[in-house]
Amino acid sequence: MAKQVIAYKWSDRKRIIFGLPWTFTKYAATDEKLIIKTGLLNIKEEEIRLYRVMDFTLNRTLFQRLWGLGTIHVNTADRSTPEVDIKNVKNSEAVKNMLSDMVEEERRKKRIAGREFMMEDPDAMFGEQ
Repeated sequence: MAKQVIAYKWSDRKRIIFGLPWTFTKYAATDEKLIIKTGLLNIKEEEIRLYRVMDFTLNRTLFQRLWGLGTIHVNTADRSTPEVDIKNVKNSEAVKNMLSDMVEEERRKKRIAGREFMMEDPDAMFGEQ
């Protein structure tokens, strides 16, 4: 069986001392998903569909600014992963803007409006039970 090749739009690793990627956390984004892999021996992989992302917040401490890093906080409409942090990545402002544009493009392709995520129970809008 051939290994599937995934076309990443962006990928990076969580960085620590002096902005070096000495961790086992990898971040990647495709046209449709945000992927977070953690671990060395036991690997956990989280997938978040881009159209389910609600909001991005960029946080940059003094230390992060000194090393050109930042943390992107992501709020989603995903029940299993409602919030996730993309920690200590290079060019964090450009990455946040790129991810935001990718989210809007994916929503446009799927014809999904942000208001669809505002209600806890979407059937309540139509009086259905």
